[in-house]
Amino acid sequence: MVGALGRFAAPGFGVDLGCGQGRDTLAMLARGWRVLAIDAEPDAIERLRARAGDEPRLQTRVASFVDTEWPPADLVNAGYALPFCPPERFDRFWARVVASVGPGGRFSGQLFGDRDEWVNDPALTFLTRSEALRRLGEFELERFDEEDEEGKTALGDAKHWHVFHVIARRADPATTE
Repeated sequence: MVGALGRFAAPGFGVDLGCGQGRDTLAMLARGWRVLAIDAEPDAIERLRARAGDEPRLQTRVASFVDTEWPPADLVNAGYALPFCPPERFDRFWARVVASVGPGGRFSGQLFGDRDEWVNDPALTFLTRSEALRRLGEFELERFDEEDEEGKTALGDAKHWHVFHVIARRADPATTE
């Protein structure tokens, strides 16, 4: 996500879907952005609020990012969140993500690949490389790195990761003639 911030000429408005502990939200705030941070866990939002203090550029919402609406944004960030959208809802949800990123704006986040260790979990969404690229078709890819290796979860457990790391820019119609 930090790589996406450096691609903007000036701070704007960002949405952090599934913000968790707020690492990405805090990075946006530190760079002058206004941020709407969304997470379904009240404790996560409470911890973020405690870390951010009374920062007036921060709005928070306790809600499932899949079920809530958000305004158009310069940056929609979803750090390791999108795979947790149920597969039967993913395409409709992804269409909302795409529609919410304005011209010249960006999406930043991760998608789980089909060789990820958790691939048999029916509640999670996994994509082949071609499926991921197809969904990113309305964007110009600035980063599309594929990770397919052994690693650890946030809790320190061993896991095979298959992840696509994405920074994608929405074309600006004024500059694409």
